Amino acid sequence: MSEWPLPDFEQKICPPEKLAERLAALPRPLVFTNGCFDILHRGHVTYLAQARATGAAMVLALNTDASVRRQGKGSDRPINPLANRAAVAAALGSVDLVTWFDDDTPAALIAAVQPDVLVKGGDWPVDKIVGAAEVAAQGGRVYSIPFIHQTSTTQTLAKIRAAEAAEQ
Repeated sequence: MSEWPLPDFEQKICPPEKLAERLAALPRPLVFTNGCFDILHRGHVTYLAQARATGAAMVLALNTDASVRRQGKGSDRPINPLANRAAVAAALGSVDLVTWFDDDTPAALIAAVQPDVLVKGGDWPVDKIVGAAEVAAQGGRVYSIPFIHQTSTTQTLAKIRAAEAAEQ
């Protein structure tokens, strides 16, 4: 059996401590978005493609597993550990670099990245987006992209759990 090299998309995964050197290679305007992206669905990939269209390259910052748990999404969340979520996200053409943060908010990471464009999903009004004031003060743009597809990981898990309960 021959050995297969890792897919190219794995190169998009960047630990936060190596982010500075990797950011310098990305074209501007640079887009930043963040979230859990636990079980990737149509709403996620549509949103990420729309966010990426606002700039020349996009950094996606994922919540660490501990950070997801602190959000109160459920004791069994995230379903997929960070390494798996990062690899799946990195495989998307709309994502140029994947990193992560362990804080409750990405404020420190946004300050380090200094994006030209900051984007969140439509459940976040612009005035509530962490880092919005700082990005805008630097002349950047901030967007809250309305949802096109009303899907969510929480809804998907509820449907799975209901089906499991019905089988018992």
